[in-house]
Amino acid sequence: MKITCDREKLLAGFQIAASVAPSRSPKAILQNVKLEIDQQVATLMATDMEVGIRNEVAGVTVEVGGTAIVPVGRFGSILRESTDSTLQIQVDSQGAMIRGERAEFKLPVENPDEFPDIAVFSEQQYHDVPARLLKELIRRTVFATDTESSRYALGGVHLEFELDKVIAVGTDGRRLAKMEGPAQSIGEHQSGDATTIVPTRSMLLIDRALSDDDGEVQLAARTNDILVKSPRFTIYSRLVEGRFPRWRDVLPGRKEAIRIPITVAPLYTALRQAAIVASEESRGIDFSFGDGSLVLAGSTADVGSARVEFPVAYDGSPVTVTLDHRFVGDFLRVLDPEKNFTMEIENPESAALFTTDDHYEYVVMPLSRER
Repeated sequence: MKITCDREKLLAGFQIAASVAPSRSPKAILQNVKLEIDQQVATLMATDMEVGIRNEVAGVTVEVGGTAIVPVGRFGSILRESTDSTLQIQVDSQGAMIRGERAEFKLPVENPDEFPDIAVFSEQQYHDVPARLLKELIRRTVFATDTESSRYALGGVHLEFELDKVIAVGTDGRRLAKMEGPAQSIGEHQSGDATTIVPTRSMLLIDRALSDDDGEVQLAARTNDILVKSPRFTIYSRLVEGRFPRWRDVLPGRKEAIRIPITVAPLYTALRQAAIVASEESRGIDFSFGDGSLVLAGSTADVGSARVEFPVAYDGSPVTVTLDHRFVGDFLRVLDPEKNFTMEIENPESAALFTTDDHYEYVVMPLSRER
């Protein structure tokens, strides 16, 4: 194999693939990235047997095609530390030679035949989803998943596929984030009775690999795994086993709730100020609405107290709900500062519901006011 490549393009693709390779594994071959050269495209492959990626990198001039196994650490360091805009890579049975203008490196290589196969996308049933929408679905739900609990079903984003849309839901049992958007079913691809829970780690990998320029992305949910294909990469992931909570029961219609329109930026600023006196033991912030204003108040023994007020469009009866400031902050961070949303409160004992005009809903369970 012999190629000349754009160093920065190869580095960007290599770092995404390398993030999948395990740092430790009984199968040492998995601690490498497989480089496959075909025509003018370099395909970088990595897997830990639970998640796998095939990532195509352009900007490669091919003299001789072929495959090679390169070590994650040292090959990545060469790409990162080199100051050359282009590198020549030549691989034979003796090793891999990487040459720049004034530096060259030689690394040992392993047998490519020992590297496991990475799934390719050949499905006839799938959903076409805009890349921009998929990134937003992930960004607005993945933070609400639970990666530390023994309840494995909460350790991923639940996806539901309908004929004309896709729904993403993440929850850790104390808050729930749900977003949906338009998507086209190909070959009548639907969820039906199947449960599709994609591990949090896999969703973050998909988000990192995606670009808004990718256009349409294909998602094919199967019995035990999911395949995601963009114009540049294919990602395979096993699904999380378990029964996902009945999330629709958490989003009932609430006729008695008060609804207050709020803009993200002023609330986020006030929340950060009120949270200055919060602690790991006392994370609750009182949200008190009344007389055209919202007052955020927090206090912690031996630390102090805070009270922050700003105007809102609400003149009804006073109502207060206590929420974990971290959970509210997570919601505000994934929205544009200028975006408007609606906060719904029924009573101090009921969950607060945050909604936007682009089909995003976020539920936060209240805390006791006795802190």
